[in-house]
Amino acid sequence: MRRKRRVLTIHRSEKMTSIAVIGAGITGVTTAYELALRGFEVTVYDRNRYPAMETSFANGGQLSASNAEVWNHPSTILKGLGWLLKSDAPLSLSLAPSWHKYSWLAEFLGHIRHYASHTTQTARLAVAARARMVQIAADEGISFDRSDRGILHFYATEAQMAHARRVTDLLAQGGVERIELDAQAIRRLEPRLQGDFAGGFHTPSDATGDIHLFTSGLAQASQRHGVRFEMESEILFCRHDSTGVRIALRDKAGQRLEASHLAVVICAGTGSRRLAQMLGDRINIYPVKGYSITVNLCDAASRDAAPELSLLDDAAKIVTSRLGPDRFRVAGTAEFAGENRDIRACRIRPLVDWVNRHFPEISTRQCVPWAGLRPMMPSMLPKVGPGRRAGVFYNTGHGHLGWTLSAATAELVAGSVAARFEAAPRTALRKAA
Repeated sequence: MRRKRRVLTIHRSEKMTSIAVIGAGITGVTTAYELALRGFEVTVYDRNRYPAMETSFANGGQLSASNAEVWNHPSTILKGLGWLLKSDAPLSLSLAPSWHKYSWLAEFLGHIRHYASHTTQTARLAVAARARMVQIAADEGISFDRSDRGILHFYATEAQMAHARRVTDLLAQGGVERIELDAQAIRRLEPRLQGDFAGGFHTPSDATGDIHLFTSGLAQASQRHGVRFEMESEILFCRHDSTGVRIALRDKAGQRLEASHLAVVICAGTGSRRLAQMLGDRINIYPVKGYSITVNLCDAASRDAAPELSLLDDAAKIVTSRLGPDRFRVAGTAEFAGENRDIRACRIRPLVDWVNRHFPEISTRQCVPWAGLRPMMPSMLPKVGPGRRAGVFYNTGHGHLGWTLSAATAELVAGSVAARFEAAPRTALRKAA
């Protein structure tokens, strides 16, 4: 006997507007929260069982306006060419043929001329996001191992310092203030850090925290504001028609469901490119894999030796965050290998070696490895706002700065939705057989 297909139906009052958000990572949950505050009925769809289980699970932890420099710079290309044949290099590029990868890289090169303006624009977004995230955490009582000690960038050579000064000027145009330090000042600021330094920069206004804890806490807060989460929902298609947007999905029981919404916001990370194609848009996101290790500080000596201050080693492209008393997060590398989530030992080993070199008193006996796919646009700027068709919106493509920018871009896209649709009292979403 043929099984009857179930359909998710939304019963609307004449003025009610129902918004679908696809993706329950940091950008999706923050977007849903901002939409709910504006009075919209919101449903979040995600294929995982819980929010923040992919790229928002174990990133470097930095809320770093000071890391707003985009990668579209000639020096990045020169370094990348030098790293091509090194398995442990900060940047790894698979040479396997892929039209998506090589066309993305061609567009990336085309944005080099926008390097300065995009860096300043990203810094401005990061400053706005920082203020909004602090307010959200206070309003909702979200604890996420937050530290407001700032971020220290350090450099080994005068040439690196000279480039960092130019970056500092661009960041200042976006409202980010960094303090230049000599080697002695670095040691005073973070005496646990070992190595030889030409100098560095400290950004006191930057912060760190556990992205997974924050996103999970915000998801709970969003539910209190009326947001519905349809987890373990695999999106099969997303189509726009005269009445709005239709979504077909497969639920955790394997049943096919359909839902209708007047609007959709795509926050699906690396999956956003496929969904955008279904909706008539080209969002050229490439999955750039990043790695992290979480060092469990199991003994008093390791806890004392681990830095309290968040660090960024520009030469190695490695960032760190102290997450409470017992965890030390170290993250970095960029790997261009398509939709590949494998954790490779040759990419984890440099992170462990970095800890052993700069903090030899920390025991790295217990390191938890992780890898996630950053959704990166060739311009290094996220896609935020409406698509070509009415009722289609995007908040995606944040690359390595999703945690840093999400609070600002969520406000922007929620404002775009509010400018197009009028919110009204929410009504219940029910499943009809």
